[in-house]
This record gives sequence, C-alpha cells and structure tokens, in this order.
Amino acid sequence: MSNRKPKGAKPAAKAGTVTQRQLRASEMIRHALVEVMRENEIRDPALTGVSITVTEVRLSPDLKHATCFVEPLGAGIETDPVAGHVDEIVKALNVHAKFLRGALGRHIEMRFTPDLRFRHDVSFAAAERLNRILDNPRVQADVFRVPVEDDTPEPDPQAARSTVGPGKAS
Repeated sequence: MSNRKPKGAKPAAKAGTVTQRQLRASEMIRHALVEVMRENEIRDPALTGVSITVTEVRLSPDLKHATCFVEPLGAGIETDPVAGHVDEIVKALNVHAKFLRGALGRHIEMRFTPDLRFRHDVSFAAAERLNRILDNPRVQADVFRVPVEDDTPEPDPQAARSTVGPGKAS
C-alpha cells in the first residue's frame, strides 16, 4: 500500500480554522435570518416589540449547526425596557429556533438548513469596557504623553566624527 494522497485531495484544515466556505455560508445565513425575522412575527411575550440584531453566525465545519449571536436593540441602555431581559429574549429565540429554521430553509439554497442556536453577543459589552478603560485619565496620561524637549539627549558632535581618516590605518 502506498502512503500517497489521492490526486485531488486537499490538505486537512487545522482545528479551529474557519474555511472560506463556512464564512460565505454563515454570512448568507445571517442576511437570510434577518429577513426571516423581519417578515415573520414570532408570537412570544418576550419577543413582542423587540428589535433584534443578528451580529454574527458561526457554522460548524459540516455546515449543519449554526450559532447565531444576537443583540436586542437597546439592551445596553439602562432606561430601555429591553434592558435586563436579554436572557429571556435569547431563551425565547431558542424555543422558536425550529420555526426560524423552517422559514430560513425557504430563503437559502443549501443542501441542509442548519440547526440554529442563539447566544447573546457580548462583544458590544467588551468594547464598551475597553472604551471606559481607555477614557480613564491615568491611561490617557500614558497614551498621549507629550515629549519634553529636555528629555531627549542630543547627539555628541565628537562621537559623530570618525577617528580614522582617509588613508590612515587604525
């Protein structure tokens, strides 16, 4: 037996890498899911009057499972009625995932319509935390420190001259 690979075989992708096919399919699913949620009203008290942003969709390598990251509009604002109810909204989306999958299957052209799992997207909270850190006056003092003219040493004119002139050996 030979250890040679078949002629058309591609090298296996490293674990954790996302293929171009996964990226293309996940973006197509994200756009279609937004259309499905816009067109179909889900009758659930937790979802009534809530606008949901689908920020990202991640597909499994076999394209059969999709993790959809969502952010309810206004969830980060304390005075908004959605604030504090993010877990209920995500739970309601997961309850209605089969309905959304069926409607999604009519919008996309794939061999299989992936199973949908909804998760809250925490990247907005992480970005806000990072902005608060960068807005801290102590951090600002380090980031935007103005150089003082007296701090930089001036070059020594004697060191710039060569001790070996033309035609002289050292």
